[in-house]
Amino acid sequence: MNESSGATFWKAIDEVLARPVAVHTFAPDFERQHEVVTAARAASRLTDPRLTQVFDAADEDGVAYVVSEWVSGESLLDLLSAGPLEAERGAALVAEAAEAIAHAHEHGLAHLNLTPNRLMWTSGNTVKVLGVGVDAAILDTAEGLTEEERAQADAEGLGRLLYAALTGHWPSPDDDCGLPEAPVDDDHYCTPRQVTAGVPGYLDTITSRILGLRRSVEPMDSPMEVAEALAEVPRPAPASVSTLPPAVELRSEPVDTLGGRMPMPPMIHRPAPRRSPMLSRFLLTVVVLLAMVVVGVGAWTLGKSLGTEPTVPSAAPSATAEQGQAAGKPVEVKIAGATGFDPLGDGEERNELAALAIDGSATTDWHSETYGGPDFGRLKEGVGLLLDLGKETRLTQAVIDFGASGGTVELRTGASPAPESLKTFLTRENVSGKVTFDLNGSSATRYLLVWFTELPPHNNGYRTMIRDVKLMAVK
Repeated sequence: MNESSGATFWKAIDEVLARPVAVHTFAPDFERQHEVVTAARAASRLTDPRLTQVFDAADEDGVAYVVSEWVSGESLLDLLSAGPLEAERGAALVAEAAEAIAHAHEHGLAHLNLTPNRLMWTSGNTVKVLGVGVDAAILDTAEGLTEEERAQADAEGLGRLLYAALTGHWPSPDDDCGLPEAPVDDDHYCTPRQVTAGVPGYLDTITSRILGLRRSVEPMDSPMEVAEALAEVPRPAPASVSTLPPAVELRSEPVDTLGGRMPMPPMIHRPAPRRSPMLSRFLLTVVVLLAMVVVGVGAWTLGKSLGTEPTVPSAAPSATAEQGQAAGKPVEVKIAGATGFDPLGDGEERNELAALAIDGSATTDWHSETYGGPDFGRLKEGVGLLLDLGKETRLTQAVIDFGASGGTVELRTGASPAPESLKTFLTRENVSGKVTFDLNGSSATRYLLVWFTELPPHNNGYRTMIRDVKLMAVK
């Protein structure tokens, strides 16, 4: 964006947390301050880590601003500076972006400005999509569009990103995105395989379907369709990126992020040393054998000096022991369903997100509402996630990924979902990250309730989250 549009983008330092942040400020005559702040607040509630996190947004006394995550790394435009990417590497980047954009659409937000400088490969080796919700509000591109039209526009944006990754060209005459326009054949843009040799046929077909490059193929009209089409693309990691530490002062000039390239810190590419797995296993085997020889010789020498012959221990367990271990081997329990549980309030707690805690992905989560204090603003005693196991099961272990949330949690079990039938089995304080709970000794149960009695801080309030749950039982 340039300054004449009335919005300016800065890099600044959060002095409390000593981290760089991105700040949008607006000229007094900028007429869409309220719309931008509203969109930013909506974007702050999105949970996909591949979308830029919004920390704060305000419109008070004629002064508006948006503070969000500062993303260091390389944009797709940077990655294409040396030519097209390896096909599946480029498709993997766009696949991650498609899943993130689909998540935004599920929550009523669109991007509508998907250009190569809005798709980032970060210095932490992750994908980030910049500007969801905020870009559309600043540029006023969503005005008058239906939900279906917004979905189709973002699907086409993803298609253009995929085309660019595969060819190094941009299939549109209207966008000044820093790439040469794609070549034309018979008044249509050439397909990726016509531009770049070696593009796999299935990626050529997917791109052509999204952008309508072939009349005979069925189009794709939403980011979810694009994400599903690219779901089977292998996810090879692009080359790692390392950056210099960010500056600690506010930039003296605005950064152009929507109309041009964002200035990036210098990048250093260091390929990781590779070692043959076969060679590693061979070396490990040699070391183990040598250790066994040394121990054996030492034992024989000691035994001889004492006048006894030592018994050499068997290297393998007995068949009986193996059978006993196999009989008691824990197996994962398939969770039949999950419910956001709030019996002391309105009956449900973000129930629309509950399934995300049992989908096997650490990139999605269930989280509670945001409250005014760790004690739920004294509105209730707790909230939780109720897991239905489908039948009575004797659990041995629960592995729960709380992200970096913290807080106090109880695990309760019972034969029915009624609050009075769910009894507390254990309590754990200050839970964060992936926590393993030992459930040996618990009774057979149909329901497991993960019940939070104290919330950790989150942004300007308090809320908790669960990224993933894995339950184990003895076979």
